[in-house]
Amino acid sequence: MITERQKNILRLIIQSYTNTGNPVGSKKLMEDGVESSSATIRNDMKALEEYGLLLKTHSSSGRIPSMLGYRYYVDHLLRPAEVNNEELQLIRHSFGKEFHEINDIIEQSAEILSDLTSYTAFSLGPEVKERRLTGFRIVPLNERQIIAIIVTDKGNVESQVFAVPPSVSSQDLEKMTQIINEKLVGEPLLTVYHRLRTEIPMILHRYFQTPDGMMDLFDAMLGQAFDEKVYVSGRMNVLDFGIQKDVQQIKSVYSFMQDSEELTQLLNATVTTDSPIAIRIGTELGNELLDDMSMITATYEVAGHGKGTIALLGPTSMPYSKMFGLVDVFRHELASKLGTYYRFLDE
Repeated sequence: MITERQKNILRLIIQSYTNTGNPVGSKKLMEDGVESSSATIRNDMKALEEYGLLLKTHSSSGRIPSMLGYRYYVDHLLRPAEVNNEELQLIRHSFGKEFHEINDIIEQSAEILSDLTSYTAFSLGPEVKERRLTGFRIVPLNERQIIAIIVTDKGNVESQVFAVPPSVSSQDLEKMTQIINEKLVGEPLLTVYHRLRTEIPMILHRYFQTPDGMMDLFDAMLGQAFDEKVYVSGRMNVLDFGIQKDVQQIKSVYSFMQDSEELTQLLNATVTTDSPIAIRIGTELGNELLDDMSMITATYEVAGHGKGTIALLGPTSMPYSKMFGLVDVFRHELASKLGTYYRFLDE
């Protein structure tokens, strides 16, 4: 059974270590306000070590937190720090500029959070299932290339260049655009997805000599509308986490952070907590590349438009109290900015 004094010692050790990176000894704890003798404190540190919450370094008599120690601290001892006014004003100022679409706000939020923390930040916008397809256009670039432009009612605009198969004529493309606008524009994206798998293939068989090729083009063009685009900022900050990794591991981590599907799974991983903010430490992230890191994940909700996610990836020795407080304020500011933008779209 951990005593209250031992809890206090563990909390002070973690706060000191995450701020300085230095092992913590009994003298430092006495300076930080533990009103016990040096011998008593050392006994308590030894007990915490036996519980698996602290580790003893070889270079000094000081202790550092273990992964289990961080977990106990986050679950039982963490007190979110208050965000100072300068940081709050910086967040609001960054969100204060003019944005032309929702994705700009989502992308900028990752950049702001990364700049504030010097960690790697992720941002995932409100859920796709709330959107409707409101516009579709094809713009020819040359004989064999086109730009497909997709617009949703939530302010998302997607555009991508596609190569046109030799079997597809300009008349085919015109007919494709007509079918999409007649059958799919105005529908929720989930309905669009369903019709792409049921009704649309039958229509293509009626109109086109090579329906399979046209179906592939349909899927390629409209499929991106269903992607949950994860914006990442500060990928290379992992090099500054003080984690001993070889070059190949760093390359693997960087490659992992460029895979939107993997990142979406990481951000959406089930966490057994009712809190809008969750902290996963080391092996809890489910990827051995991230065993020396921690992730703070926070959801935010925009009324009528679904939920989004922001996250911070940093070393296990991140100052959890400060980061928790910052992420909590940040998610509210982002939700407020998106809410304002959505109301502007509805006017």
